[in-house]
Amino acid sequence: MNRTTVSLIAGVAALAAVTGFASMSEPDTSGSDTAKAASQLPVERTSLLCPAPSTSDLAETAYTSFTPVAEGTGDDGTAELTAAGEESADGKTDADKDDKKDDDKDGKGGKEKAVLTPKEPGKPVTGEASGAESPALVGTAEGRFAPGWTVQQTTEIAAGSGRGLLGTNCTAPDTEFWFPGASTAKERTDYAHLTNPDDSAAVADIELYGKDGALKSTVGEGIQIPPHSSEAVLLSTLVDEPQTNLTVHVTVRSGRVAAAVQAIDDKLGGDWLGPSTDPAGSLVLPGIPKDATSVRLVAFAPGDADADLKVRLASPNGPITPAGNETLHIKAGMTAAIDLGDVTRGEAGSLMLTPTGRPTPVVAALKVTRGKGDKQETAFIPATGPVDTRATAADNRAKGSTLSLVAPGRAAKVKVTASAGSGGGTAASKTYTIKGGTTQNVELPVPSGLKGTYALTVEPQSGGPVYASRMLEEASGGVPMFTVQTLPDDRGTVEVPDAAQDLSVLQK
Repeated sequence: MNRTTVSLIAGVAALAAVTGFASMSEPDTSGSDTAKAASQLPVERTSLLCPAPSTSDLAETAYTSFTPVAEGTGDDGTAELTAAGEESADGKTDADKDDKKDDDKDGKGGKEKAVLTPKEPGKPVTGEASGAESPALVGTAEGRFAPGWTVQQTTEIAAGSGRGLLGTNCTAPDTEFWFPGASTAKERTDYAHLTNPDDSAAVADIELYGKDGALKSTVGEGIQIPPHSSEAVLLSTLVDEPQTNLTVHVTVRSGRVAAAVQAIDDKLGGDWLGPSTDPAGSLVLPGIPKDATSVRLVAFAPGDADADLKVRLASPNGPITPAGNETLHIKAGMTAAIDLGDVTRGEAGSLMLTPTGRPTPVVAALKVTRGKGDKQETAFIPATGPVDTRATAADNRAKGSTLSLVAPGRAAKVKVTASAGSGGGTAASKTYTIKGGTTQNVELPVPSGLKGTYALTVEPQSGGPVYASRMLEEASGGVPMFTVQTLPDDRGTVEVPDAAQDLSVLQK
């Protein structure tokens, strides 16, 4: 079951619980027999999980929460992020027990203190954490805070292994994840973070696929994730020999988890590798930095058939085929990789993968490097889905934020709204037209009187599909620190059929 299906079921269940069943009266059959169109209604509950940010004592982490203003949500609702803690046999988490001891200090009766508690939709709220002991976070938003709720986790590490800017969107729990672009090479330290939001334990498997296929290992089977807790699994402990390019497949036997891979390089910094979108015949990887010095494409074909893909770059002026890398052949069940070098050549760009013949589902991600020599930094761009109705990127700053929009097919008109700042300011909007087959790094609308950070909300208005990503950058000691987050649709609404009860079925 894919993430879209799970989210849809959860949304419908939440709405049914609130609205209840139809009244026991015979429906009016005087009108047309044609069923009414389904309604798009706001979701009423959203869960997000953030992995433990770093094991470095120098880590400085910022959390930013934002919910766009939405119609039809009512005036009630809450949202908060709290620390994950392992639950014991008595049903209490470690955090619960610690809070119980501190009742006299906080006066809250042992309730876990929230790291973030948003006050109103439309305005970001921020929090901070320092050092190596910062835990994973479990978050829930209800009512008016649920539709489109977004949380960004951004960590800066000034020196040492993994130094750089590491960013990730806190994600919803699910049952399956694909991570092409991981590695167990000697210079890499990659961890798979699995976080369980529920009251019962989850059980997950981690499978690894290299250039020759599946890597045999029993260590990654049956990993237990206790309730309300997080586990970090070092990928190198799952294989016998180092593997430069890997695809990680996380499947959940029972329960559900949120998964992310933290990729740390001894010399090239590091970042979070988010999951690729579900396997598909065509993929878009948006927002390659225009000054990228190295781009590596890693792809995997999970089925029984080989895949042959056409590789194109959507530049500001139209599609370009990279010389020498016009196509990519991926053997079934194997990970393939090609180095595209400085493919963008100083211009905005996004990678488009399309089948050369019969479509075969694949997953893919890019490893992107900026800088030269010992001043290099890396980030990852997984394949992502289009922005259907709306997508949001939190934690944008007055400087160092870049929004990339790509229309791989037909031209598209897109509205971008910059929210009020976390410390003050007035929201602002702009509308852009993105030509078909191109990528544009758009000039952002910046809130007037901005104080703090702000959120960007992307809403397609007309035309073809639009894909988006946001880059944050910050130079430190000559190192071009950066991180890229893709912006899939926020699934803030769910389709609910307009149904009426038919009592005639009781007579049959």
